[in-house]
Amino acid sequence: MAFGITRDELNRWKQAVSRGELAFLTHYWLDPRFPGIKTVTKVGCANYSLLTDWCLANGLDPVYIHNRAPFPHFDLLGEKQIQILQKEGLRDHLERFHMLDDGRD
Repeated sequence: MAFGITRDELNRWKQAVSRGELAFLTHYWLDPRFPGIKTVTKVGCANYSLLTDWCLANGLDPVYIHNRAPFPHFDLLGEKQIQILQKEGLRDHLERFHMLDDGRD
C-alpha cells in the first residue's frame, strides 16, 4: 500500500515515465514480505532499454524490472535505495521520508 504522496506527484511521475524519461517516485510503503522497510522508490521509464541500462549501471539486475505497461519501473528498497537517491542528488526524497534519521548521510 502506497501513501505519503499526492495525486499530482503521481501524475507528474507518470507523465515523465510516459515521455521516456527516468523518473523517481518515493513513497511510504508497507509490505509484510519486507519487514523493516518503510519506503520504496519507483524508478520508471517507458524506454525499457534506457531503464535496463540504468539498472546495469547501478549494479541492479534488470530481471526485477516490473514491465507493466505503460509504466515499467524498478523498485528500490533499503540501503541500495538510499545510495542511489544520494547518487542521483535526490536528497529531498531522503529527507522527506526520513531515510537519514538513523545517522546515514
